[in-house]
Amino acid sequence: MKVCVNLNDSRWKKYKIDFEKIACTAVGAVYKDSEVSIVLTDDDEIHQLNLQYRGMDKPTNVLSFELGDDVLLGDIYISLDTVVREAREAKISVEEHAAHMVVHGMLHLIGYDHITDDEATVMEFKEINILKKLGIKNPYEENLEITCADGSCCVGSKTIAWLKRLKVKENSWVQYALYALFGGVASFGFAPFYQWWWTLIGIAGAYWLTVRNENIGGFWKSLLRVSPFGAMYAISMFWWVLNSIYVIPELAAKFAIWTAPAIIGLGIAGVFIFSWPLVAIARVAGNRAYRAILFAATWTLVLWLREWMFTGFPWNPVANIWAMVPWLYNSMSLWGALGLTFITVGFVAGIVNLVRAPKSKRNWFVFWLFIVLAVTGCVVGKRNIAVSNTGAQDSSYLIRIVQPAQSQAQKSSHDRAGAIANAEYNVRNLIMLAAQDGDPDLIVFPETAYPLVVIDGDDMPLSVALGTNVIVGATTYRDGRLFNSMVLSDYNGQINKIYSKSHLVPFGEYRPMGILPSPANLSAGNGPELIEVDGFVFAPAVCYEVIFSDSLLPRGGDRPDAIVNITNDNWFGATPGTYQHLDMVRRYAIESGLPIVRSNYSGISAFVFPDGNIISSLPIGESGILDGYVWGAHDTPYRMIGMNWWMAIILLTAILGLRICRDK
Repeated sequence: MKVCVNLNDSRWKKYKIDFEKIACTAVGAVYKDSEVSIVLTDDDEIHQLNLQYRGMDKPTNVLSFELGDDVLLGDIYISLDTVVREAREAKISVEEHAAHMVVHGMLHLIGYDHITDDEATVMEFKEINILKKLGIKNPYEENLEITCADGSCCVGSKTIAWLKRLKVKENSWVQYALYALFGGVASFGFAPFYQWWWTLIGIAGAYWLTVRNENIGGFWKSLLRVSPFGAMYAISMFWWVLNSIYVIPELAAKFAIWTAPAIIGLGIAGVFIFSWPLVAIARVAGNRAYRAILFAATWTLVLWLREWMFTGFPWNPVANIWAMVPWLYNSMSLWGALGLTFITVGFVAGIVNLVRAPKSKRNWFVFWLFIVLAVTGCVVGKRNIAVSNTGAQDSSYLIRIVQPAQSQAQKSSHDRAGAIANAEYNVRNLIMLAAQDGDPDLIVFPETAYPLVVIDGDDMPLSVALGTNVIVGATTYRDGRLFNSMVLSDYNGQINKIYSKSHLVPFGEYRPMGILPSPANLSAGNGPELIEVDGFVFAPAVCYEVIFSDSLLPRGGDRPDAIVNITNDNWFGATPGTYQHLDMVRRYAIESGLPIVRSNYSGISAFVFPDGNIISSLPIGESGILDGYVWGAHDTPYRMIGMNWWMAIILLTAILGLRICRDK
């Protein structure tokens, strides 16, 4: 990237700062052909600019003026007077603080902001990671530091102390209401909220309600007691699936009547899925340390079973709440979401046990067990981040992602003439979007982007019009069956490969048990495989296939360069489900050690790297393209060992811990 540094204040000369290196590190190789101007000035000039363009009658540290262009990114103004003053107050060097201002300004130029709390959290997270690469410590560390020795200022401690004093009558409405409250609260740790402490509080509260009495009763009594937690946890996390009913008026007219039964069904499913860890600790005798390990192991076992039960739906493992804590988040490269979930749930239960019985040696053993596991994971996670960011200089295969961002109604029509007109318009629109400046080696369109059914012998007009290799989602037909497929064609329009989705969505793509309602009845493909195009080897994934851990790569095969995931989250709009789907992609990238190219019909399309970092993305509802390269593919311990063996290791660890903590 070309960095033009303009010296409007000669005092800057005394500071040895490599502005070009800082700016390039901030935006990565995606912007290697871009240009940016950095103006080094003083308080007087930046004061005038701040007043003129922002209406603020005071100087500031940095101002960014973005041009909205991928080549000419814009201008960054940095005031020496303010930077020196702030550096002195923070007790850091001027060079470090100036580097932070450059990173902050560059992120603004490529679309990041901090207007809302969520935006600020994401931007600060990016800044911390970039500065770490430059050898500069976390500039926000002082604000996060906890200094109290008794834990009274720790996140959630006041709530736990309140719970410790609270007297809740057994089988009272207050008890059931608290279980439901904790189930709802626990959902706020996931995207787009990322309030991880609420998930910890929710799990801790439900655990406390369950272990406060030693003798609860039989199985059904225990299940009834804890059922509000499982029901509300499921409804709070998955209500967004019902948004799909209302996306197309014709579907809403037919299926809206199922809304209330579906919500009730979500609650009932939650009872029989998410209540098991609480039932286990309610039913099995043992001291509190014993129960903490059992609770964590059962929760993790349920997550593993969710990969398979009723076609599987392992959405939102507890591990995903750590998306804003990079080292811990990347511990999934060692033991996957299973291991990080085990550690998180066990740690929470261990804390509650210590609050209840701080002098118990067994409770302290459990606490330190999960601390040691967490630290071990962070060490491996840190290495995974480093390995994931190597190889950028070798990247030369340019990939373009296309996000049409049309509504679902624009894509289809139940009127034949309307459907044909929509199809013709959509093809023209896809070509216009994809034909922007640049010379991509591969263009990736999202799931079901091609509006016509593809049969054997067809050519692909998209690749002919664009003159390059194209991946596009389409419905394909063969042997009397319809498939949801990824179609690969070359610049001549010849279709070289069709990969069909093997893990279909119940109720959306087929009728469960052949009788329950569904708008489609598709057939499943043959499972994971690798596809090669011009030396670029990738594993295909259609839609939510990418949420299934350890599922996309053929066993014993070569390591691909990336995963290409095409999807269509039009059905869920701007609900939490769309953001959570992207986090499931990030989880898979970390576990597999592979970058993921994700093309979504209406958002969020992204380049996701093997450390779960989102290099670039297009937001929900925004039409456009993303050009980028992929690198950093590597083998992770998790992928080499595999999900099932890791589940066995976790269970063996739990059994060993249970034996150590069992009653004498």
